[in-house]
Amino acid sequence: MSQITCIGAGYVGGPTMAMLALHCPEHNFTVVDINEERIQRWSSDNLPIYEPGLLEVVQQARGRNLFFSNDIPTAIQQADIIFVAVNTPTKAFGEGAGKAADLQYWEKTARDILTHARQPEVIVVEKSTLPVRTAEAMSRILSSGSSHSQFSVVSNPEFLAEGTAIPDLQEPDRVLVGGEENVFGRRAARTIADLYGHWIVKDRILLTNVWSSELSKLVANAMLAQRISSINSISALCERTQANIGEISRAIGMDRRIGPHFLQASIGFGGSCFRKDILHLSYLCEYYGLPEVADYWASVVRINEFQTDRFFKNILKQQFNTLAGKKITLFGFAFKPDTGDTRDSPAISLCRKLLSEHAQVRVHDPRAREETEHDLASMEGDIAFVEDPYEAAYGAHAVALVTQWQQYRDLDYGHILENMMRPAYLFDGRNHLDHQYLFNLGYNVFPLGSAPLTHL
Repeated sequence: MSQITCIGAGYVGGPTMAMLALHCPEHNFTVVDINEERIQRWSSDNLPIYEPGLLEVVQQARGRNLFFSNDIPTAIQQADIIFVAVNTPTKAFGEGAGKAADLQYWEKTARDILTHARQPEVIVVEKSTLPVRTAEAMSRILSSGSSHSQFSVVSNPEFLAEGTAIPDLQEPDRVLVGGEENVFGRRAARTIADLYGHWIVKDRILLTNVWSSELSKLVANAMLAQRISSINSISALCERTQANIGEISRAIGMDRRIGPHFLQASIGFGGSCFRKDILHLSYLCEYYGLPEVADYWASVVRINEFQTDRFFKNILKQQFNTLAGKKITLFGFAFKPDTGDTRDSPAISLCRKLLSEHAQVRVHDPRAREETEHDLASMEGDIAFVEDPYEAAYGAHAVALVTQWQQYRDLDYGHILENMMRPAYLFDGRNHLDHQYLFNLGYNVFPLGSAPLTHL
């Protein structure tokens, strides 16, 4: 039996350890975090994050071989394997601000491991999204002082999509394990691979060097985000030429070399990974003297910001270039459906732009109320979360759909229209709704990447 500790009880650490504990009953898994409320919620049925199927996995393992604690030193002392899943936000100050990773929490964790580790051999597993060569830096810290333990650092990046984290963990496309190129490093990598081998077939577990593992995570997210920005840039051209972005997406998605995934036009991508990882990759290229490559990847983020700004400007234009005193309702605030995560959601930027024009903004989201209210509290102006979507849209001049929750397809839009200001506008930031039906009801409908349907 191994004692396995995960430092960080967020979107990565909690679900990953729950799945490992479910499939590896001979090992004990302890998830620790400095946030007491978060740990208390992991120990209840009111989990701190929403993922379909996650509660059921946690309930099967919790109390058997899955535990949650705020006692970080003890968990480190007992651990044979330590997963590090702490937050690595984009740096907000100093050199590399706005692009480089802020590693202060990661470094503190590394020094805590050095201080408290007691087992003869300890494997430290990078689970956070980190810049390339961070494992090397972790090794330097862990070898910088006297310790009871010999450390091996392994890179094991996560490839989870929020909203599908449980199926992504249960049946992943691949599991990547990068080890240091020495005897201890290769043995440590195989040990981590063997954990996943309890339920994942061998040919989906890839053993690489640490560099390749770290860089693969950044590049995978950058490639996916690039597809979104690419199709979004074409959606702007479609609106100028009367082409239809849905038809174009279908046509190019049928090319086997391209495929249909991540080719849906939208208000923009969000979440904790895409923007951060692309900027990290861009900064890495700058650091190694590749400014053209750095600018290429940075342009993916700029196109994403352009798409959100373009969506806002269309609302402003259709409202006769004035939003002062007008009620604008947002359906959805989470960055995608089936998650309560609002980090880097395009809704945040959209709200701030609407408030800058003195609009009255009302927001509804079926799952992300707590996170949304936290984000709205930092904004100045007439803005509020409304629990009922019909109440949120009552008296609105326009409704903007931001998150493609299934619930929004099932609303009674005839009833909503009866209580809106006329002319009534609906801006579909995800091309999620039945536009012809809404037009027939009496809405002026503005999709992305195709001609609007208007009564004006």
